[in-house]
Amino acid sequence: MRNSHSSHTEHAHSMGHNEHQEHEHHHNHHDHHAHMVEDFRKRFWISLIVTIPILLLSPLIQQFLGLGEILRFPGSFYLMFILSSFVFFYGGYPFLKGMVDELRARTPGMMTLIALAVGVAYLYSSAVVFGLTGKMFFWELATLIDIMLLGHWIEMKSVMGASRALEELARLMPSDAHKLSPDGSTVDVPISELEPGDKILIKPGEKIAADGVVVEGESSVNEAMLTGESKPVAKKPEDKVIGGAINGEGSLIVEVERTGKDSFLAQVIDLVKEAQASKSKTQDIANRAAFWLTIIAIVGGTITLFIWLFIMHKDFAFALERTVSVMVITCPHALGLAVPLVVAVSTAISARNGLLIRNRAAFEQARAIQAIIFDKTGTLTKGEFGVTDTILFNGKISEEELLQLAASVEVHSEHPIAQGIVRAIENPYPIKNFLAIPGKGAQGLVDGKLVRVVSPGYLRENRLTIDDERIGQLAAQGKTVVFVQIDNEVVGAIALADMIRPESKQAIAELKKLGIRTMMLTGDNHQVASWVAGELGLDEFFAEVLPQEKAAKVKEVQSRGLTVAMTGDGVNDAPALAQADVGIAIGAGTDVAVETADIILVRSNPLDVLHIIKLAKATYRKMIQNLAWATGYNTFAIPLAAGILYSYGILLSPAMAAVLMSLSTVIVAINARFLKF
Repeated sequence: MRNSHSSHTEHAHSMGHNEHQEHEHHHNHHDHHAHMVEDFRKRFWISLIVTIPILLLSPLIQQFLGLGEILRFPGSFYLMFILSSFVFFYGGYPFLKGMVDELRARTPGMMTLIALAVGVAYLYSSAVVFGLTGKMFFWELATLIDIMLLGHWIEMKSVMGASRALEELARLMPSDAHKLSPDGSTVDVPISELEPGDKILIKPGEKIAADGVVVEGESSVNEAMLTGESKPVAKKPEDKVIGGAINGEGSLIVEVERTGKDSFLAQVIDLVKEAQASKSKTQDIANRAAFWLTIIAIVGGTITLFIWLFIMHKDFAFALERTVSVMVITCPHALGLAVPLVVAVSTAISARNGLLIRNRAAFEQARAIQAIIFDKTGTLTKGEFGVTDTILFNGKISEEELLQLAASVEVHSEHPIAQGIVRAIENPYPIKNFLAIPGKGAQGLVDGKLVRVVSPGYLRENRLTIDDERIGQLAAQGKTVVFVQIDNEVVGAIALADMIRPESKQAIAELKKLGIRTMMLTGDNHQVASWVAGELGLDEFFAEVLPQEKAAKVKEVQSRGLTVAMTGDGVNDAPALAQADVGIAIGAGTDVAVETADIILVRSNPLDVLHIIKLAKATYRKMIQNLAWATGYNTFAIPLAAGILYSYGILLSPAMAAVLMSLSTVIVAINARFLKF
């Protein structure tokens, strides 16, 4: 099943250049996958229901329950044969088809072995119903098919969903735009009808409909989802804007420059496609183990038949019974569940703790991470401004009072920096005559005093100079500094920065203890990046990285021979998340990053990255234990089933072989449950 799935995916990515075809194909691939999950689910439940009467009609189960007299009736074997035939052909269909596909591709694996075991058991049991002396294995056959269907259903569900990334990206764009007519009136048109040169109106709070240049108006634009830049960017005439970014408090008239596939967002989408297509497919260890088990089972079964028939001169029923015992006991009941069960348990544990696993192969790889690259804004930092320092220029006022006065004025402003100051205090003072100074700050009367909170630009305009080296130091750290003026006297300054999350420092320290290199990637300038990296003790940082360069930076770190995880939350992180060996989307990031990620952390807590790595290591240990047991017990069981101790009067019947095989499955299941502790 895995083989056909991965070839299907590869096929999906090598398909046509036509955009429409691509989308159609993408959509069909997703539908096909959903259909397969639904198919396994349906086959499992129907087969399980039909298995109940098969169990009740089986002599071994009747004997065990002491119900032989009640449940045995003339023709009961024929009824069991009919029900088992249904389970074999209906429930076993995916495995029989899988065997054909595997043999065609010359890669016999789990499907071949399952099909072989159920096929031999079915043909032999059917022969017994119609007169051959021997035992029937209908109940082993039916339960084996049920368990295999359940295992595959669990597995297929975890693979689902990886194909929605591009739809989520496209959703960032608004559907309509307010196009300006030559007479100055506006008409709402679909964005697909926009052409370079058109002028569009962007109202406050709206998404920008296309890449272009501001021709009229001033505003601040939030581009964090697209560029990772934490501060809203002030826009005035002649500044460029990106489609999908969110306009702030002012209205803008924008001349359209790029639309459709030339737009910034479309290029991000292409990068995601590229990175997804080139991501290596990690092959399942279980598949490799099953491949060798298949070879052992086929060779072992054939040798057993040959020895008993031609060397020991036993009759065919006896030889076939030994062969079937070998096939049944070698059957990957435990092997089939070894990995899916651990996955199911670890997925449940992680989901309860807000860690969502979307790509199992990548999650398994998380145990081997050697370097983690964190996006700065919204990942290591909160993505919102907060007060880091307050400076007083004279002793007339306390730091608390300075903040209190500034926050009282800023309560009425929507600007993110204003909101950062407001968050620093509890109860603002009442204020009169509030007035916004566009692009420069705000003012108002507090308790009869005129209080202004203004930018360095306002001071320059009004020829006010502040000579204090502390201001230079704060600016060198990339912090935003605003000044507080009371009745025309500048009394102090407040420094703000994108606040570092309290958990970031601990997460970085713990990761370093595990020997993992910690790095940061940001669109912010070198000073901001250097300050954050210094505060957190990071090994390396990359500053002023443009969105389209992020995936290249991940590639660069990978080229050092390191297994790399990327952790981010913005749309602009999507290509980098797809490029990394393990893509981790953190917090309430945009859906795009989530869709491209292998692992999603519901909380915005960098410590969860550490938890994922520890869980991946524990999960991998359990898988290896289970696989070692599921394959290792065969070393003893196969010779026993083949009849190596026959001369000592010890012979393993096929029914006993099935019980032993079931026992190994139970051991694997119990071991998987221990992951909880």
